[in-house]
Amino acid sequence: MVERLAPPPPLGVPVHDQDEHWMRHALGLAERAELEFNEIPVGAVLVGADGTVLGEGWNLNIADHDPSAHAEIVAMRQAGRAITNHRLIGSTLYVTLEPCAMCAMAIVHARVARLVYAATDPKTGACGSVFDLIGDPRHNHRVEIHGGVLAKDASTRLTNYFRAKRGKPPLLLE
Repeated sequence: MVERLAPPPPLGVPVHDQDEHWMRHALGLAERAELEFNEIPVGAVLVGADGTVLGEGWNLNIADHDPSAHAEIVAMRQAGRAITNHRLIGSTLYVTLEPCAMCAMAIVHARVARLVYAATDPKTGACGSVFDLIGDPRHNHRVEIHGGVLAKDASTRLTNYFRAKRGKPPLLLE
């Protein structure tokens, strides 16, 4: 089922404004991952070229005992079922953390048009920070990438999740 969960910005609005709108949606999904499932707070929403939400997800690898249940994979699986196609052509994936190698290659294979992420992942990022799997010129599909959209919000949420696990006080958002 394809549904519009939040109205997209009107047509003609600059791309960066749409990116912030949908990243805020993904940040809400990350919050849900943490609060409802005690998962690492990563959220993802896949939006069609027409502004329709095709799929959304959050990390469920701990809750589902599934190492592949990253937010991006969950969102793309939902979208594939919704449109009855494994190709997600023309879509934009918004995710609160730079995708890992598994997710990066799934994005390429699904033919996602754009990837917008918030925080970089200094340990396993595969979209330009540690690795650049998406940008490898040997792929027959190119994904447009924009990183750093609302990065501070996403980064602080992730840091605070791990600080709480270690019994440390949270950092405040500035």
